[in-house]
Amino acid sequence: MRSTITERVSVAGGELVDFVKGLIADGNVRRLVIRRPSGEALIEVPLTAGVAVGGAITLLAPVIAAIAALGALLAKFEVDVERIDVDPHQHDEER
Repeated sequence: MRSTITERVSVAGGELVDFVKGLIADGNVRRLVIRRPSGEALIEVPLTAGVAVGGAITLLAPVIAAIAALGALLAKFEVDVERIDVDPHQHDEER
């Protein structure tokens, strides 16, 4: 059984799009929540684990455009990143 890990990261508005694209490229991110520094959620992006990176970026192009617009409006954001916890010992047991 796979568990998830959630971390909150502060990101400058001008770096938001590149940060999100990098997370998509990682491939182990299940969900992103972009928040104001006050904690108010602005956009929640569910991501499907296992989608090819090129396909994911193409499918998420409208969402990335919306994120770019948000990045232009505020100087700082908080991003909740929910990742799949990959335990290296678990893989050895499954083989």
